[in-house]
Amino acid sequence: MISNILVQSGLYIVVLLALAKPLGEYMARVFQGERTFMTPVLGWLERFTYRASGVDPAKEMRWTEYAVVCLIFNLVGLVVVYAFQRLQHMLPLNPANLGAVSPDSSWNTAVSFATNTNWQGYGGESTMSYLTQMLALAVQNFVSAAVGIAVLIAMIRGFTRRSAQTIGNFWVDLTRTTIYVLLPLSFVLALALVSQGVVQTFGPYATAQTIEKVDYEEAKNGPDGKPLTDKEGKPVMEKKSTQEQTLPLGPAASQIAIKQIGTNGGGFFNVNSAHPYENPTPLSNFLEMISILLVSAALCITFGRMVGDVRQGWAILWAMSIVMIVLMAFAVWAEQYGNPMLAKAGADTTATAMSSGGNMEGKEVRFGIVNSAIWANVTTDASNGSVNAMHDSFTPLGGLVPMWNMQLGEVIFGGVGSGLYGMIMFVLIAVFVAGLMIGRTPEYLGKKLESFEMKMASIAILLPPLVCLIGAAVGVMAEAGRAGVANPGAHAFSEILYAFSSAGNNNGSAFGGLSANTPFYNSALGVAMLFARYPLIIAALAVAGSLAAKKTVPAGLGTLPTHTPLFVVLLIGTVLLVGALTFVPALALGPIVEHVQMLALK
Repeated sequence: MISNILVQSGLYIVVLLALAKPLGEYMARVFQGERTFMTPVLGWLERFTYRASGVDPAKEMRWTEYAVVCLIFNLVGLVVVYAFQRLQHMLPLNPANLGAVSPDSSWNTAVSFATNTNWQGYGGESTMSYLTQMLALAVQNFVSAAVGIAVLIAMIRGFTRRSAQTIGNFWVDLTRTTIYVLLPLSFVLALALVSQGVVQTFGPYATAQTIEKVDYEEAKNGPDGKPLTDKEGKPVMEKKSTQEQTLPLGPAASQIAIKQIGTNGGGFFNVNSAHPYENPTPLSNFLEMISILLVSAALCITFGRMVGDVRQGWAILWAMSIVMIVLMAFAVWAEQYGNPMLAKAGADTTATAMSSGGNMEGKEVRFGIVNSAIWANVTTDASNGSVNAMHDSFTPLGGLVPMWNMQLGEVIFGGVGSGLYGMIMFVLIAVFVAGLMIGRTPEYLGKKLESFEMKMASIAILLPPLVCLIGAAVGVMAEAGRAGVANPGAHAFSEILYAFSSAGNNNGSAFGGLSANTPFYNSALGVAMLFARYPLIIAALAVAGSLAAKKTVPAGLGTLPTHTPLFVVLLIGTVLLVGALTFVPALALGPIVEHVQMLALK
């Protein structure tokens, strides 16, 4: 068992870090406008895009202009996604004849995909037409990811430029990211997934005849298509039987590729990457897990190359990797140990508990406990949110890990671009604290850090926790919030806290026991997603503009080296300290007390 854990975890980490270096160096050349092996293949498309859109690639922007253009672009994308959902019953490529999506669900989904969160309160195969999946959701998967990377590249320019008033051109950064990075990677991954059996078709849903009649209960819907509830807020169920099974199809592989590479995470089907049509084999599972963190890891190398000191990128990458490995090991242990109540049926020994198979509830047999726990850790290290097992069915401590991963601010790799510029904010705080210790003005990469940069970094670090905790408090107090809870006690609090932690950090995963496709949660989580994305983008760009306008200061005897193991430890400590001080009280009310209750029943 131990060898199985070490082999699977070790193989994943080694392959991820090995691929990060060449991809990171390639992206550095792309964003610096240098020629790459893809230039002869896709250079014409970049030039055509500029001509067709009237963009002058040589014209650069101040940080304020960069921010305004970025926000307007995202607003337009949000409106387009909303319109596709509301009008899909009138549009083509809808073989299942799916109706218009409700206004509150359309709002939530539009915000979700525009912000790179991809929280889904709906079942994709029963809600979204092929056209909506492709032209609304898949397109946003590309551009929302590209926005995060573009903001990061603008921030990097803030460190590399001297006495400059501009930080680049948003349209150029967006175009190059999409054409040279996201499109090629998605194309290769989509082909690999199709080879493993992931569906990619425009054909209608298929119907299969079952051998036996199946009796089941289904939530009864009202005239508005929403589930009916009784006086206690519980779903009204009706008995049904069938001998037919509908097999949902569609152009899934192309969307799954970019959902993973762009750390989007929205599933084509309701159960996401646990669905055999999205993730059919152990190889497809491994490829998807690698793709979730690949670009975020590689961007650390890109950062080092662009600032002229690759050691800086490796220091951040090692800080991210160390936290990921420790929490991954903890999650695997918690799920492999399982529920001691099950071991009690045999003998009350650790050996029996470990040999009993661990906690297989909510997991696919073809992936098992280790791959499920690794995925849960990886997808919440990134702001990805896709799942290959149900996090709601994890043990209390196993579920605590993905929840805390998000609450750390999605900086342990994080979303493509957004994770690294979030981590750089923590770097600025760590350097500032170190500067206070030695009585010297803090410096990072030759730029003095002053009050403005600290204010922006504070906003970026403190706003997501505020969104999470205030949202969870409202969800617990509001009757409409409590109505969505199916589990009583501490786990109910965990479900609500997880939902707002996910939305408040642009992740998108969920404890599925919470019925979130309601006007309350669709509206509240949509607001949380907006506050977790765009103020942080503005803060990052403001820092970029401020640093670009400064002169470079030569390193002196009092300058803190930021590429050493000591700084890696300082950075990890800063991230964990903020996460611990902010969220441990809330976690104590949820998964921690739930674990204590479980042990008390042993």
